[in-house]
Amino acid sequence: MTTPLLITGLGNPGSEYDETRHNIGFRALRAFAAKQGFVFRRALNGMGELAQGNIGETKVVLLLPMTYMNTSGNATRLFSDYFKLAPDKLLVVCDDIYLPFGKMRLREKGSAGGHNGLKSIESHLGTLEYSRLRLGIGEEFDGDLAEHVLSKFTEEEQKKLPEFLEGAVETIYHWITEGATKAVRYASTFKLS
Repeated sequence: MTTPLLITGLGNPGSEYDETRHNIGFRALRAFAAKQGFVFRRALNGMGELAQGNIGETKVVLLLPMTYMNTSGNATRLFSDYFKLAPDKLLVVCDDIYLPFGKMRLREKGSAGGHNGLKSIESHLGTLEYSRLRLGIGEEFDGDLAEHVLSKFTEEEQKKLPEFLEGAVETIYHWITEGATKAVRYASTFKLS
C-alpha cells in the first residue's frame, strides 16, 4: 500500500461553530474536498470525518477531527498511526490570530505559537516536524481572545472569504503536487484582490 498524504483541518464540530473564525481550517478542507470530488464520511467511532481520493498518482486523505479543537491531536494521532505516516506526510490547516485576515503562511515545521489545536497535535505526535498552513483570521480585536476566535467574520470579510478559501485550496494542491517548498512560496505571495 502506498503511504498517503494526510491533511488535517482544525475546527470544532457542531453547526454553532461552522461559520466562526476558528473553523476556517474545516472550511478550507471542505472547499478542497468539494473541488476534488472527495466526500467526507464519519470514521473511527466518530472521532473524525475522512475524505479520500487520488490526485495524480498520490493518495490523499483529508481529516476533520470531531474531538474539538483543543484535543485535535487524538484523532490526528489515530489516523497517522493507522496509515503509518512519517511527519513529513502531514499538513495541518488552521486559523491564526497573528496574521491579518486574507494572509496565509505555510511552514514545514515550527512551534504551536499558542494555538491549542497545534499544541495538542504536537503533544500526541511528539514532534514539530510536520507542515502547517496558517490562515489569518484578523490580528486586531478588542476584548477576549476566545470570543474573537469564536466570532463570525465581518460582512466585509465574508465577501472576500471565498477568494481566501480558494487561495488555501490552491496552496494545499501545490503542497500535494509540488512539495512543501513550492507551496511555501505560493502561500507567501497570495494576496486578496
